[in-house]
Amino acid sequence: MEYLEFELPIKELEDQLQKCKIIGEESEVDVTETCDQIEKKLKAAQKDIYKNLSPWQRVQLSRHPNRPYTLDHIKAICGNSFLELHGDRSFKDDKAMIGGLGKIGDQSFMFIGQQKGYNTKTRQYRNFGMANPEGYRKALRLMKSAEKFGIPVVTLLDTPGAYPGLEAEERGQGEAIARNILEMTRLKVPIITIVIGEGASGGALGIGVGDRVLMLENTWYSVISPESCSSILWHSWEYKEQAAEALKLTAADMKRLKIVDEIIKEPLGGAHRDREKTFTSVSNAILKSYEVLKNLSPKDLVSQRMEKYAQMGVYKD
Repeated sequence: MEYLEFELPIKELEDQLQKCKIIGEESEVDVTETCDQIEKKLKAAQKDIYKNLSPWQRVQLSRHPNRPYTLDHIKAICGNSFLELHGDRSFKDDKAMIGGLGKIGDQSFMFIGQQKGYNTKTRQYRNFGMANPEGYRKALRLMKSAEKFGIPVVTLLDTPGAYPGLEAEERGQGEAIARNILEMTRLKVPIITIVIGEGASGGALGIGVGDRVLMLENTWYSVISPESCSSILWHSWEYKEQAAEALKLTAADMKRLKIVDEIIKEPLGGAHRDREKTFTSVSNAILKSYEVLKNLSPKDLVSQRMEKYAQMGVYKD
């Protein structure tokens, strides 16, 4: 288990508890009382740290290397029923954007999301979760296929942004994202969107227009990352914590601003601390959202979706 800087007090107590148990196993000394005392301190420390997280600390948790990614969620939720589909039928298959058909119980869904890597090799293979235009065009192709067969769409957002390379711009990165946003507003099947990690900029919004938009508790959703915001405003990354606070990018901020509809609770310490519990919560949230949407006509779905986004923001005539 890897620990973030603010989690070091927890690591020290967990190490103490482990050593105490080893001493008890290797000797005849009764360490039960000592272990109990350490466990009480550990629980108190966990509660104190995780219940008072700053926006920047939540950003760090959303990037935790042990945090489950899109394919982890899909495989846990769908089991062997998931069938991945490839290619945009124009240029190539983007490995940073994955999608395919899967079932939760007896209900089929079209799952689409950004996929990050677990080590240097797979991170390069997945382009660090940053999709090229062909990734967004693949996503749109799958959404249109789902619409044709009346299958609801689930999108899982976890990206530091769309790939900003020269070749991506040459192939129409901006147009691909804009096209997806337009087509998703008028897609005639339910769309359920969940932020499971980082939700950065147009890279996330390119598959983020939904009838129901949800966020896991320790995720963020913003037009720009705290580091990039800091580098623009202060010409340095040193002010990323202040930027994270000012951007109002946490799930609680998004819920208060009515950008998202619901926050999915995570296990204490983050999604990586209890993956199975997280997967169950996400699965239940998808089914709960689908129950609300499944009986709406295509016309009502599109109308309510358009109205939902038209109501966002504050303006004066």
